[in-house]
Amino acid sequence: QVQLVESGGGLVQAGGSLRLSCAASGRRFSNYAVGWFRQAPGQERDFVAGISWSGGSTHYADSVRGRFTISRDNAKNTVYLQMNSLAPEDTAVYYCAAELWLGVPRIEVTTYDYWGQGTQVTVSS
Repeated sequence: QVQLVESGGGLVQAGGSLRLSCAASGRRFSNYAVGWFRQAPGQERDFVAGISWSGGSTHYADSVRGRFTISRDNAKNTVYLQMNSLAPEDTAVYYCAAELWLGVPRIEVTTYDYWGQGTQVTVSS
């Protein structure tokens, strides 16, 4: 079992930055790939960014590439999502998710086994 807790969300003006954290507890978090997803009201949950178990491989949605950066510190059992140049369309609840997977990070919601409760990010124009 892995428990995930997101933090760092909030209200920010367009062009601003936020850093989300995903703190994990449980067994051998370093064996898990982690993804960040987001869900706006009335929309499906979409992939944002993913990172492999070692941090050596990352993948981003086209909409955030060049603005967001995912990283992890396995010694702290934490994954981060640095979000820069935020825009109103980035407004959503952001979730981190983990799966026991040693390959490149995957983008499908259904492949992830563990989810956090989400953190709200609101970007005002």
